[in-house]
Amino acid sequence: MLEIFRTPYADSKQLPLATGPGPIIIILTVYLLVVFKAGRKFMEHREPYNLRGVLKYYNMFQICYNIMMLLPGYYFMLAFQPYNFRCMTVLQQDHPLKNWERCISYAYYINKIVDLLDTVFCVLRKKYSQITFLHVFHHVLMPSAGYLIIRFYGYGGQLFFLCSFNVIVHIFMYAYYYSAIEGNTVRWKRCLTLMQMLQFLLMFGHCAFTAMQRECKASQGTLYLVSCSAAIMFIMFANFYFQCYMRPKHKKN
Repeated sequence: MLEIFRTPYADSKQLPLATGPGPIIIILTVYLLVVFKAGRKFMEHREPYNLRGVLKYYNMFQICYNIMMLLPGYYFMLAFQPYNFRCMTVLQQDHPLKNWERCISYAYYINKIVDLLDTVFCVLRKKYSQITFLHVFHHVLMPSAGYLIIRFYGYGGQLFFLCSFNVIVHIFMYAYYYSAIEGNTVRWKRCLTLMQMLQFLLMFGHCAFTAMQRECKASQGTLYLVSCSAAIMFIMFANFYFQCYMRPKHKKN
């Protein structure tokens, strides 16, 4: 089974944290240990840390980082038009725009690793109720799936377009977090969940659309991985939406 990891890398340039399964496995293992064991043990006899200032800068950083991915990303797709929307495949290694595609895609992958700090901050603030199965599953899925796609599929292609949906959602999400810290009354949390569900529907729909193009040479394995991941995440977020906003709340006597 491990023989598959001996196949040549899809991209000729091997960038840090994407050169082999070791780094991402170590990062995610440490993440899970901190979240479920070491972090809670460390905080056992400590008061929750007041991270208001840290979180303000962190959320602002995330907003700026995602905007800096989104704007060049859409400029790349709209101005240069390197992709055929009906069949978006990874650019060839010698393509003049390959560095654009690679750099923006790699920046997205690194951001999914940075996102792990969301949960670490929950541990340090003892907000254990926020560390749900959905939260952890989503944070582990994104960087691990990202590594597998880079390893066997390469940077860009259809995922370049699909991941732009996630970048847009994250801009609104971290703006919501920042507003909440500032003490502003934020009433669009429900809409944010709907946006997250919509992105997974769009991802699944575009994968299905691409799979129906008979002459398209897009990676069938990638289409399957992304469509299955999108379907699972949609179901989990839909369940979260139902539990939070639609399920009747029993009044306490």
